[in-house]
Amino acid sequence: MKLLSFNTAAGSSYGLVQGDGVVDLGQRLGAKYADLRSLLEGDGLAEAATAANGAGPDHGLDAIRYLQVIPNARRIICIGLNYREHAAEMGMDFPENPSLFSKWPDALVGHEQDIVRPRASSHFDFEGELAFIIGKPGRHIAEAAAMAHVAGYAPFLDGSVRDFQGQSVIAGKNFQHSGSCGPWMTTADEVAEPMNLQLTTRLNGNVVQNENTEQLFYSPANIIAYVSQFTPLHPGDVIATGTPSGVGAGRKPPLWMQPGDRIEVEISGLGCLANNVVAEEG
Repeated sequence: MKLLSFNTAAGSSYGLVQGDGVVDLGQRLGAKYADLRSLLEGDGLAEAATAANGAGPDHGLDAIRYLQVIPNARRIICIGLNYREHAAEMGMDFPENPSLFSKWPDALVGHEQDIVRPRASSHFDFEGELAFIIGKPGRHIAEAAAMAHVAGYAPFLDGSVRDFQGQSVIAGKNFQHSGSCGPWMTTADEVAEPMNLQLTTRLNGNVVQNENTEQLFYSPANIIAYVSQFTPLHPGDVIATGTPSGVGAGRKPPLWMQPGDRIEVEISGLGCLANNVVAEEG
C-alpha cells in the first residue's frame, strides 16, 4: 500500500493511493483513526486495506494538497553521516556510531509544496535520503527484530543551511519549510530489500546524487537498535537514513539551491518527491 496525508477543501485527511487517485481513509476510518499516525498507533494497516478494497478513488492526486507523510510526527530523527563518500566530500571523519540530529515537524513540507530558501543565508543545500516510518513501538530493540518495527518507507529531502549548520546543527537543519518528506509511505510489505534501492536526486532535471542504499553503512535495523537504546520509538516516528555524496557543499564551486529551482528525490519503488524552491517572504 501507498499511504499519504493530504488536504482538500474539506480539510485534512489521509488515504491510500489507487492509480491516479486516493481512497479517503479519513472519511471511512476517521472516527476510529483520526490521522495516519493514529492508524499506525492502532495497528490499523489491515483495516485500511479492507476499507479500501473495492472502493473507487474519492479524489484525484492532482486535486489534493500533499502533506508530509506524518504531519504530526512525535519526532523526526536524522542520521548525519551514513555514506563514506559523503563524509569524505565534507572532509569529515566517519563516525564510530550513528551520528544523530533531529528535525522539527515544521521544517518539512509535503510533495509539490514549496521549500523556502531563508533570508538569512544563500547556502541552501540539498540532501536526498531514504526515510522509514516506525509502525510498532519499542525500547531496547534487538537488531535481529528491528525490521518488524518498520511500517514503511518514503523519499526525504533534508534541506540544509550550511553556514548556520557550521554554528549549530539544530539551526542549520531546522529552518521552517526547508525540507520535505513524501509523496507517500510505501508499506514495508512492498519493499523487499530496503538496502537495495536506487536513490537519485535531481536539481532542475540534472542528476546531482545517484547511489544505491546498499552503500548505507548503518542499516535501518542498526539505526533502530541504536536509537531505541536511549529513547522509546513510537508509531509515526520518522527516521531519515543519511545522504550519499554529491551534495552542493561538497562541490567546487559549491552548488546551492536558488529560488526558482526544482529539486526531486526519487527512490526506486517508492516514488518521486518534488518541490520548488522559493525565497522567504518579507
